[in-house]
Amino acid sequence: MAKKSHPRRGSMAFSPRKRSRRHFGHVKSWPSTDATEIRVQGFAGWKAGMTHVLSRDLNPKSTSAGQEVRIPVTVVEVPKMRILGFRGYKMTPYGLQSAGEAWLASDKIADAFPLLFRRIPKRDSHDSDKHIEQLVEADLEEVRLIVATQPDTITGIPTKTPDVMEMGLTGGSAGEHIEWAKERLGDELSIAEVFEEGTMIDAVGVTKGYGWQGVIKRFGGKLQSHKNSKKRRQHGNMGDFGTGYVRKTIRQGGQTGYHQRTEYNKRILKIGNSEDESITPDGGFLHYGEVNSDYVLVKGSLPGPAKRMVRLRDGTRADAKSLHPFEITYVSTSSKQGV
Repeated sequence: MAKKSHPRRGSMAFSPRKRSRRHFGHVKSWPSTDATEIRVQGFAGWKAGMTHVLSRDLNPKSTSAGQEVRIPVTVVEVPKMRILGFRGYKMTPYGLQSAGEAWLASDKIADAFPLLFRRIPKRDSHDSDKHIEQLVEADLEEVRLIVATQPDTITGIPTKTPDVMEMGLTGGSAGEHIEWAKERLGDELSIAEVFEEGTMIDAVGVTKGYGWQGVIKRFGGKLQSHKNSKKRRQHGNMGDFGTGYVRKTIRQGGQTGYHQRTEYNKRILKIGNSEDESITPDGGFLHYGEVNSDYVLVKGSLPGPAKRMVRLRDGTRADAKSLHPFEITYVSTSSKQGV
């Protein structure tokens, strides 16, 4: 066990540290809220870069109350998403399991998404009305939307193939969720319909990848003394002789980065549209280019590099009582190219 004066370096909480299966995050659960109206609980966008804003501090107990403070923000481009279907989940002794799903007609999907059939198969024999009736009769615990991104509407990323994912629904009963989703099959969903300015969210993404790295960079271990007879960038030993194998708790080199991570309590400071107010800095965002669609400004940093998808979800640990109003007075669009 580590001594109090010398705690161990590198958390084992994320073990095993391996590459993510997807290039975007997978949301494992959706929080329960006290919403009365039916609303979608998540959205997806692409990280464009960072800038800063000046905001007037309206917290009366703050040391900078009434003054302008500089806040770093991440710009996420969030084009509209398309609702393709919905899926019902029932509770079993083994947890939530799928009870069925209803999709938009294949010909309508083909008209809206010529590239979508790279992701999903054609459902020529899929009877949506019949599947919806089965879902209504089933004892459902949750109903989730099946939505697709529209990367062909933006220019900052190279891919044009949509990604399909689930989004949670809150407010109302499962039957009301089915009726709500049935009426909106094939419709577009914008970020303004999901989140409001000032709300707390969670960001799920895949971090920047660094490939295989040694134990010093991967876990932050201490370098050996310069008098070491072997190497400096390794640990002193791999465990005791009696065990006969290397324990999984021994820190070793391996894959570093490209892991799925969730950052909690990120605040949305602004939701805008590039047609009304451009957010693109002079010369464009580094490694991204121009933002030509809807965008959100999220306080602080988000996981992953530019061009990588970030999924936004209702905050699961948010404390609304600690939130204070704010007033953005300036958004920086100066060049990020450096001097």
